[in-house]
Amino acid sequence: MKYIDEYRDTAVAQGLREAIERRAANLKAPVTIMEVCGSHTQAIGRHGIRSLLPETIRLVSGPGCPVCVTAMHDVDVALWIAGQPDTVFVTFGDMLRVPGTRGKNLQQARAAGADIRIVASASDCVAIAADNPRKEVVFMGIGFETTASTVAAVVMSCQRQGIENFSVFSVHKRIPPALQALMRDPALSVDGFLCPGHVSTIIGAQAYRCIPAAGRAAVITGFEPVDILEGIFMVLGQILEGTQDVAIQYRRAVNPEGNPRALSILATVFRPAPALWRGLGEIPASGFAFTEAFQAFDALGKFTVPDIVSEDIAGCRCGEILRGILSPHQCPLFRNACTPLTPVGACMVSSEGTCAAYYKYH
Repeated sequence: MKYIDEYRDTAVAQGLREAIERRAANLKAPVTIMEVCGSHTQAIGRHGIRSLLPETIRLVSGPGCPVCVTAMHDVDVALWIAGQPDTVFVTFGDMLRVPGTRGKNLQQARAAGADIRIVASASDCVAIAADNPRKEVVFMGIGFETTASTVAAVVMSCQRQGIENFSVFSVHKRIPPALQALMRDPALSVDGFLCPGHVSTIIGAQAYRCIPAAGRAAVITGFEPVDILEGIFMVLGQILEGTQDVAIQYRRAVNPEGNPRALSILATVFRPAPALWRGLGEIPASGFAFTEAFQAFDALGKFTVPDIVSEDIAGCRCGEILRGILSPHQCPLFRNACTPLTPVGACMVSSEGTCAAYYKYH
């Protein structure tokens, strides 16, 4: 299959592994590389890539799972909105199992009678709104720039059609500000980043200029084993040469300027705003709020949300795992109280979560 089989070629992967070992032999000190995508984390585990690398190269997982980085307070707000009368609350499937304060989740709320529905795409909400004209249909918009652009397109369509009973609880996130926060974190020392392929198809390479500006290497990579190994090889090259840049390994999908049409749609509907991230706290300009022209679709403008006091789950180290400070094995709940069947922390819910990937592959 074109663009798949050749990136799973065993001989090519072996050649890259040997090339990585040669470059690693010239390192003056061990290096830490962070992958910033849940799909990368899953692929690294599935293909055993950590076991292929020299001991001088350490891979850590970053905040690349949109379900995982959704803050506890946002989960609690979602639970409150979903419990309001004449409301249909709509979201992606993984969000139903993310625990809020005291372990409550949307799945339990649905079992208790709340009208909570699962969709595969935000566009599915249009039909739900048409079928329920007397109810407010609220879509919980999670995800990064890739998903946010599709949600923005749906909102524009609803405005054109005059649909008034649809709104979005936007907890979308912007990746570059989170990377800046990680690079300022004194508890974390990262030499290079494997930047997310899907997000980069929208925002392009130019959006990551903050990484080389901070003296770190950056490579946008795809999701097959050859992609990831070549990305690591390219990161090592930048470190050895001292020429930090934003390189594109995933050229079959990513352009330096990104997707201008998608970026235009994003900028029309949303503007950068502060956002809460699990483990990282509030990061300026890391979220998406509605522009003035689309305020009518902001769910938080249609509901008077009370002050909600959110509490972290005792013993859960999901926040430090998302920052790359700890690995899942260092959490006391991992494989004990916290498993994919009984997730205590958000990192164990989605297949893209670091804890879920470690549980399955390590």
